Amino acid sequence: MNEPVYIVGAGRTDFQRNLRKNGGELRDLIVVAGAAAIADAGIEARSVEAAVVGNFAAGLSTRQLHLGAIVTEIDSALRGIPTLHVEAACASGGVAVLTAAQQIMGGLRDVVLVVGVEQQKTMPAADGANVLGAAADTSTERARYGDFMFPKLFARIAQTYMDRYGLTEAQLAKVAVKNRAHARLNPLAQMRDSNLTFEQASTISDENRCIAPPLKLSDCSPITDGSAALVLCSQRFLNRLSPRRSSRLLGYGHTTDYLPLEKKAVPDFPIAAKAAAQAYTMAGAEPRDMHGAEVHDCFSISEIVQYELLGFATAGEGAALLESGATFLPTGRCPVNAGGGLLGDGHPVGATGVRQVVEAYQHLTDRAGARQIAGAKRFLTCNIGGSLTTTVVMIWEST
Repeated sequence: MNEPVYIVGAGRTDFQRNLRKNGGELRDLIVVAGAAAIADAGIEARSVEAAVVGNFAAGLSTRQLHLGAIVTEIDSALRGIPTLHVEAACASGGVAVLTAAQQIMGGLRDVVLVVGVEQQKTMPAADGANVLGAAADTSTERARYGDFMFPKLFARIAQTYMDRYGLTEAQLAKVAVKNRAHARLNPLAQMRDSNLTFEQASTISDENRCIAPPLKLSDCSPITDGSAALVLCSQRFLNRLSPRRSSRLLGYGHTTDYLPLEKKAVPDFPIAAKAAAQAYTMAGAEPRDMHGAEVHDCFSISEIVQYELLGFATAGEGAALLESGATFLPTGRCPVNAGGGLLGDGHPVGATGVRQVVEAYQHLTDRAGARQIAGAKRFLTCNIGGSLTTTVVMIWEST
């Protein structure tokens, strides 16, 4: 990186909130999270030189686009700055963070605001699933998988993994139980009131129906409204601030695979693994150097797959890593999804990649509360769009 990039402020909304039922709009999510991040940074809004909004499907779910313009409603001082909206399915937030960071790396800006946002609770479940289906190859995969495409796509990944490595449904259930337990420590998590037991997660019932074999409802991340925001800055700007804890971007990787699942190498996903390799090389780090990670557990199987493509476990050993307790709070050597992940914290699609980095920043600045990873100095985030189509891996360090 030509210029180092730092996080100096972060904010997010309560993911348990149903925006429509509470009389809110998409713009409220952008304004609340953005204002919180600026306040957390302890800077004036006029210091922000540009903004990037990550969002997947506001045009389909709310009929509102041109989201960069809503950033100006955070503070009148933001009128006139350049903004843009980026989309990469469920990796929209991660791509937004990188887009902002690259403006700083290139010396174009000193302070950039990033906001990830999604309002999904606007329509019946089947219609919402069709909106999410736009992240797949709709021209070919809809005919094969029909409605609720993504549970079926990830069920195929799970079944392929099971056939090759002997993964069990009980092991999938342990991912959900772990992340729901972590969510209970997160006061803003969507599932913070959930007391999911292993017996409940591993058993088909009226409350935990089978969605797409072998995936049950508890294996699937919930529909969520929410936003998250970050203030990124250069070394020059950081030097002008009062002494404060910050986090520095050490390395990143960003790759894109074919759109249809059938054209990918399942369950190895070498193109996604390439993003991790890029990040480790740039950071001069190895998987064993990470003290915590936020991975994209849109479904329980995706967390196990990411253990392997991120190098935390070798091929076929992801479930064994889980069983060892290494990814659990409070004693695991590298807790994964300490905030609850997508399964526990929730998955407001365009906000997820930003929320992951907010979580990293909180741990690296010792502000994660009851879920704090003790002594965290290096933290990895992995944000994925589609059926492991777009992958963004970032490595952050406390400063």
